[in-house]
Amino acid sequence: MTDLLDIYHQLPYSLRVLAASAKGYSLRFWRYGSDTERLIREALDRDSWSSERWRIWREERLAHILQRAVTQVPYYREQWARRRRGGSKASWENLDNWPILTKDTLRKDPKLFVAEGCDTRKMKRVHTSGTTGKPLSLWRSRETDRAWYALYEARCLRWHGVSRPERCAVLGGQLVTPFAQTRSPFWVWNKGLQQLYMSSYHLARDFIPQYIDAMHRHGVTYLEGYPSSMYALARFSLERGIDAPELRVALSYAEPLFRYQSEAIEQAFRCPVRNTYGMAEIACAASECKEGFLHLWPEAGIVEMKRQDADQAVSEGSEGRIVCTGLLNADMPLIRYEIGDSGVIAPSRGHCGCGRSLPVLDRIEGRLDDVILTKDGRRIGRLDPVFKADLPVREAQIIQEDLTRIRVRLVPGEGYDQKCASTIIERLRDRVGDIDIQLETVDSIPRSANGKFRAIVNKMNESLLLERRG
Repeated sequence: MTDLLDIYHQLPYSLRVLAASAKGYSLRFWRYGSDTERLIREALDRDSWSSERWRIWREERLAHILQRAVTQVPYYREQWARRRRGGSKASWENLDNWPILTKDTLRKDPKLFVAEGCDTRKMKRVHTSGTTGKPLSLWRSRETDRAWYALYEARCLRWHGVSRPERCAVLGGQLVTPFAQTRSPFWVWNKGLQQLYMSSYHLARDFIPQYIDAMHRHGVTYLEGYPSSMYALARFSLERGIDAPELRVALSYAEPLFRYQSEAIEQAFRCPVRNTYGMAEIACAASECKEGFLHLWPEAGIVEMKRQDADQAVSEGSEGRIVCTGLLNADMPLIRYEIGDSGVIAPSRGHCGCGRSLPVLDRIEGRLDDVILTKDGRRIGRLDPVFKADLPVREAQIIQEDLTRIRVRLVPGEGYDQKCASTIIERLRDRVGDIDIQLETVDSIPRSANGKFRAIVNKMNESLLLERRG
C-alpha cells in the first residue's frame, strides 16, 4: 500500500485526478445500485416510526444476528461451546447473556468474527485505527455497504437539502498530497464521487486562499470533514477577509465538534454546521437534525450504556460507556462491542421539533482515555470551555503526563500575553484541581497519523486508567 501511495504522489496532478476518479467510480459501483433510492426512501419513512414499531423490527433483526453468530461465526460458536462445557445454562437468545467484546479481543484475529461461507476476497476490507493508532481489519459485503451508505445519504445529506450527485469538498485523513509539497494543488478532484478531496495536512495560512479558490472553481455545495480542519480553513478565511463560498451545510465527523469551531465554520461559509457520529465498525451512528439534536440510527445497532467501573447499565440521562450490537453487518457480527467512547442517551421525549421520533444521543464524551484523570480518580473531559472566545488562542491540546502534571500546547493568536496564560491556568485548576500545569506555545499542533486532532491526550499507563476509571 505504501508503494502504491509513493507512486501516486510522484504522478503529475492530471494523473492523480485520473487515479482518484478511477477509485471513486469503483467505490460508487460498490456503494450504490438500482435499489439505493428505495433504501433511502425507506430510511426516511422510518424516521417517524413509533417506539413499538422499532422494538418489533429490532427484535427480529437481533434474533437473526445472534442466531447467525452462535451457529456460523467461529469466535462466538467456540465461546458458547466453552460455556456449555463449563455447565452454563444461559441462553444465547438473550443479549444480556453475551459477554462484552473489547477491541483488543477483536484485533487479535478479526477473521474469527467472519461468518462461515463468506469469502473475504469478495468483500470490502476496511482498515481502521481510530485515535489509538492500533490497526483493525473489518469485512463488509456489498449488500451491507449499500445499506450503510443509503442511511448516510438519508440522514446526513437529505436531512439538510443536499444529495450524493452534488459536488462536495472533503477535509479528511487521506494523504492526497505529499506532506513535503509546498505548492498547490493541495487537493485532488474525484470525479467518480464528485468530491474535491482537500488535504488536511497543508492548512497553512499562506495556502488558504488557494483552498478557497479551488472550492469556488469546482462549484462545491457542501463541505464535510474533521471539525479541526474545517475550523482551520474557516478561521484563516475570516482573518484574511477571504470570500469563502456560501454552502448549504457543513458536516462534521471523526472528532468532537466544539462550539467555537462550529461558530467560525458557520460564519465563514454562511451555512449550518451539523455533527455526525459513527465508526468503521458501523455498529452505532447518529446525525444532527436542524433542531440541534444528535439522533441515533436504530438500524445500525442496539446501544447500551454501562457504568464506568462495572458492566451494569446506567439510566437514561446518565453518562456511560457505549456498548453496541451491530444490526447491519450479519457477515461480521459484533455483539456487545465496547467501542471506547462514553456518552449520554437523552430520556425519551417523543417526536423532536424536527418531526422525527429517533432517539437522541445527548452528548459524546469521546474516548475513555481522552480525559484528564485527577488525583482522587475523577475523569474530566470536555475542557474546551477553558479556551473560550474571549482568549486569543487559535488551537489548544491538553496532555496529561501523570497524575501530578499536565502540559498544554497552544497556538497563540494576536494579543496573547501573560495575563491570558494565567487565565488558562486558573480555569484549568478550577476544573482539574491542584495539579502542575505547563503551557507551551507552538506554531501548530501535530495531527495523528490519520489526520485527526485530539483535544486531550492522556499519556498515562492504560492499565492505571482502567484501574481508576469511575
